[in-house]
Amino acid sequence: MDGLNPQQRAAVTHFESPLLVLAGAGSGKTRVITEKIAWLIDQGHFRASQIAAITFTNKAAREMRKRVGKRIRRKAAEGLTVSTFHSLGWAIVRDDPQAAGLKHGISILDQHAAADLVRELLPGAARSDQVYMAQAAIGRLKDAGIEPARALSGAESEGEAQLASVYSAYRQRLDELNAVDFDDLIALPAKMLDAPEMRARWRSRMRYFLVDEYQDTSAAQYRLLRRLSGESGTFTAVGDDDQSIYGWRGARPENLDQLGVDYPRLAVIKLEQNYRSVGTILKAANAVIAGNPHTHEKRLWSEHGPGDRIAIREYGDEVEEAEGIARALMESHGSSSMRWGHAAVLYRSNFQAREIEKALREYGIPYRISGGPSWFDAREIRDGLAYLKLLLNPEDNPSFMRVANTPRRGIGSSSMARLMDYARAAGQSLFEAAADAQFQRELPERAARGLRGFSNMLIDFNHRLERGEQTDTGTHYRELLEHIEYGEWLDEQSDKPEQARRRRKSLDDLVRWVERLSADTGSGDELIARVSLAAGPDDERDSDADEVRLMTLHAAKGLEFPRVWLAGLEDGLLPHLRSIEEGRIEEERRLMYVGLTRAERRLSLSFCKSRRQFGETSAREPSRFIEELPMELLDWPGKDGQAPPSADEARGNLAALKAMLDG
Repeated sequence: MDGLNPQQRAAVTHFESPLLVLAGAGSGKTRVITEKIAWLIDQGHFRASQIAAITFTNKAAREMRKRVGKRIRRKAAEGLTVSTFHSLGWAIVRDDPQAAGLKHGISILDQHAAADLVRELLPGAARSDQVYMAQAAIGRLKDAGIEPARALSGAESEGEAQLASVYSAYRQRLDELNAVDFDDLIALPAKMLDAPEMRARWRSRMRYFLVDEYQDTSAAQYRLLRRLSGESGTFTAVGDDDQSIYGWRGARPENLDQLGVDYPRLAVIKLEQNYRSVGTILKAANAVIAGNPHTHEKRLWSEHGPGDRIAIREYGDEVEEAEGIARALMESHGSSSMRWGHAAVLYRSNFQAREIEKALREYGIPYRISGGPSWFDAREIRDGLAYLKLLLNPEDNPSFMRVANTPRRGIGSSSMARLMDYARAAGQSLFEAAADAQFQRELPERAARGLRGFSNMLIDFNHRLERGEQTDTGTHYRELLEHIEYGEWLDEQSDKPEQARRRRKSLDDLVRWVERLSADTGSGDELIARVSLAAGPDDERDSDADEVRLMTLHAAKGLEFPRVWLAGLEDGLLPHLRSIEEGRIEEERRLMYVGLTRAERRLSLSFCKSRRQFGETSAREPSRFIEELPMELLDWPGKDGQAPPSADEARGNLAALKAMLDG
């Protein structure tokens, strides 16, 4: 535990009672969790197989596994669980499907497949936003532990009754498909653990829990952890109420306070020393977040020195703002050792990126937008994963539905509908029904031939895998895609050669990824779980490219950069207009706090006098959060006696322009 400060060391060595670690931004919380795992094992308090460290994203879980691997000998770490909430939930459901009302061979629906199912159940031609709203509402009902029957009986309006009806039909369809969605991976285990024998079984397996980002837990996640950790509370919860910014998707920062109610012996340790940012940035962050009520007050501090003042820049409109940020990036890159990858431009809403993108392109600045479409969203990836799941489990109903006619085999939508009805009536999987000779006689010859060929192909490749003609699942998978000529079909479906090449490369990336995973996993079930859960929420593929990062404040949480530009600090944007109108300023203030604390060394904030949005230009006022910053921390030309902008700044930095042209 060399190098830990006194508060970190206290957090590592406390295990006699439940513990809440209030870890401020940049205070080394991941190291505390890693060291505590090692300490618990080294001191003989628990075996590695009895400890579970729970994170929110696959990326965070990978990072924690990597750190634990460096800290603990491989043999001592055998059996240690480091996983996301969804992975833990899946382990519980998969261990006893019958307790969840399911059969073996459960399928996990990704967000797209779940949305498609909801769309089918909504009346009329539902718009994408209506599907999203219905899906989110169903998720909230599951999070609250409300079953469809209760939602129907408790409906107080026609809209609530309609939603409850869709929820009920959705639940029924999932049961027919023997499938779960990502919300089920939390809600179902929490419900299963209501049974005393189930709780006893899992508590005997996992006896100590370390939970990261506790402020982001939902109601269902809180129930799940409470049931697992028992009345005595064998856990360390690490979180920061000042960084709870996901209320729109169910996060409940009040769960931090609820711990003290449910566990009277709860100990609280605050980590306030920041290892990331200079003092000026931390003072600004402390000043902003002080506007929110707190059960546990904390103030970040640093030994990095005060650093430069925070730059505040005012622009006429969003075009000037984007150009100003691009010029500042050019100047920083040309006059210092700043790599492009050391810089980030953050904003409240995605639409703000358009003008910034234009300016960066004009100045030749390399950039990458984070939080855009995921690699897993591409059609070829979704199709490819469906074929992998069918290779390992032909009775995966959602995957069967997705690719039975991809590439085309003459199986139309009416034939698929008849197949689903037949399978439902017979209590069979779609694969079993498709192979049923009686059903095939009921179909047009072309559709019957297509289904027969598809089913026989799955049987053939599944038998090859079971016989072990080749030891590598990845090799069988590559051969399956080649057999159906999926790559050639992608070429036919592409409008341009470049699009075809991009899709081919993406497919090849998928196959090579599966080949790597299959070499590391011990069973087909484990491989399916890895690929299904990797496509879950909040994960992005890593990149080490030297590029400026453009991202929303929500996407920036957990990241840090030497130089940060925070754009669009105007009332109506940050805080968001809807939050102002509904009196929900606290989460917006936390979002501002998160933005400020992403910066390590230098920070620039900007706002516009006017901004075009939704086709209209309107006057803007500086964000109220800027007004909460102490003036002595700010470099704000023309404000409170500070010198006005120079002529060069007003016209654009000529040196930066020259550097751009000479580059």
